[in-house]
Amino acid sequence: MDPIVLAITGASAIQLGEKSLELLLKKNLNVYLILSKGAYEVSLKERNIQIPIDPIKQELFWRNKLNVQSGNLKCHKWNDISASIASGSFRTKAMVIVPCTMGTLARINSGFSHNLIERCADVHLKEGRDLLICPRESPLNIIHLKNMLSLSEAGAKIIPPIPSWYSNPKSLDDMVNFMVVRLFDAIGENIGEINRWKC
Repeated sequence: MDPIVLAITGASAIQLGEKSLELLLKKNLNVYLILSKGAYEVSLKERNIQIPIDPIKQELFWRNKLNVQSGNLKCHKWNDISASIASGSFRTKAMVIVPCTMGTLARINSGFSHNLIERCADVHLKEGRDLLICPRESPLNIIHLKNMLSLSEAGAKIIPPIPSWYSNPKSLDDMVNFMVVRLFDAIGENIGEINRWKC
């Protein structure tokens, strides 16, 4: 089973990345996880949660926090450029960056691989594999919009986290769940149950 590369950057709404990881593992999928350096800082500031940097300790942390033992999980440090997923010869199904900062988006667009996340994104673009980018910023300036357009033209899918009201959400978790499930619809993975549009 080719793995899905899941990247979480230091934008607000790390809950979207966490929910993605939870649902992917519950579906017994193979996940290679990368957190940017900023993601650790945002997690501590916004949620008072200190995520271990060491990959082995981090795998155990996520298993315990999410209470999920299914699926395969491999964690990588943001600067591990020698990781298998940094090479195009290593097969993957797709890469999803959720949430994605404007800095990360800009560096991917320019081809500047500052860390493992950006290198993996570059690999997915050059290999013609699915790259989903979930940008988290508002309002968007013209530079943001041009970067998104350029990446879309290069083959990436730009999928902002937009909640729905037709699904009749009862809680914030319902909204997060909906946005994450819809995100993975874009690569043909049905990772959870949601109230879909009905005529």
